[in-house]
Amino acid sequence: MTPTEIIIKKRKGRELSAEEIGLFVKGAVDGSFADYQLAAMLMAICVRGMSPHETAELTMAMARSGEMLDLSSIPGVKADKHSTGGVGDTTTLITAPLVAACGVKVAKMSGRGLGFTGGTIDKLESIPGFSVNLSVDEFKDRVSGVGLSIIGQTDKLAPADKVLYGLRDVTGTVDSLPLITSSILSKKIAAGCDAVVLDVKTGSGAMMETVEQSIELARAMVDIGRATGRRFSALVTDMDQPLGLYVGNALEVEEAIRTLRGETAGPLLDVSLELGAQMLLSAGAAQTREQGIAMLRQKLGSGEGLKKLKDMIEAQHGDSRVIDDLSLLPHAPSAIELRAEESGYIAGIHTASIGYAALSLGAGRSRKEDVPDPGAGLIMRARLGDFIEKGSVFCELRAGPRSDVKAAETLVRNAIALSNARPEPQPLVRAVIN
Repeated sequence: MTPTEIIIKKRKGRELSAEEIGLFVKGAVDGSFADYQLAAMLMAICVRGMSPHETAELTMAMARSGEMLDLSSIPGVKADKHSTGGVGDTTTLITAPLVAACGVKVAKMSGRGLGFTGGTIDKLESIPGFSVNLSVDEFKDRVSGVGLSIIGQTDKLAPADKVLYGLRDVTGTVDSLPLITSSILSKKIAAGCDAVVLDVKTGSGAMMETVEQSIELARAMVDIGRATGRRFSALVTDMDQPLGLYVGNALEVEEAIRTLRGETAGPLLDVSLELGAQMLLSAGAAQTREQGIAMLRQKLGSGEGLKKLKDMIEAQHGDSRVIDDLSLLPHAPSAIELRAEESGYIAGIHTASIGYAALSLGAGRSRKEDVPDPGAGLIMRARLGDFIEKGSVFCELRAGPRSDVKAAETLVRNAIALSNARPEPQPLVRAVIN
């Protein structure tokens, strides 16, 4: 079939065969589907959806579109975690070093920012000198020696996803269950880890806004992942407000370092510990969630988690002095304080708007070829349930020469809902899929 015939078939809502899905994936890699045809196909999938069988076929075709990494030469269980994306979601930079400090090898391939969500690779590249472009042999060497390595997706692993991932970001096709599932799992299956914990976000700053949708996504990914013989599990976690207070690439690195230093606590640390405990359980390093959290807290308190992050930065050619001197991270030249126009409890935060505000400041991409400003972003000075006085600072914008400060301020102000009554707190972990 021609690309046009396949696109029309999916646009009409008909189920694609394994052969047709294979041609689409092959076309993304070898160019037999033009960019505009790939974009049309992504939109057709986003609008019409895919059956579980189609989603599984798409996932495996994307995983097999390049090399399948073999990590069996590295002793022990190799673990990974992946987030579906949120705002202020810096858990990888906290969880991965703590889990590695507990003796579990963490081998992680991460992506760049997608839509209003931040990307771990963009965050790491804000560290001066840090290289996310290691060869497979270098990656294996770092995992074996340091116990932890985080790199960008290589051209040889799931190359179809790399092409489609970039197009989804700029074609409004991010929030599609089959596309999210196949994108995440194809990379995880190709990357060769034994145990994978998925962090599926839910709420106003997530790709899936309702708990029911998020659980559906989590179950779909766990089912497909387990069918490959790997240990897959998932946590559904809250994204009805930014997880951390810092939003932006270098800003989130700073918050991760402060958290590993033991200087800050709160939801970011709490979710990081929950994910880390699930990784330890999946790897067989802990027998219960409680034991896993206790192990992670011990590594946090001893400083071994922070040391592991420093070791990874050094091993990947970054300036590890940032661990002790945060001024070495990129900083935006301007800081603009936003003051409350009235008093009240913060009863709601539209988290996606906060993410788009950071995007307006230059922290992300509006187009595939955009280069984020590593120092741009914002710092939230209040969270859900906090009472803010009229005239008090509730957010600080960090702006550079390309920042649209006016747009960012409008987005942030419109994202905050105030009330005379304090809202009831919601649980951070909404569901566990084992």
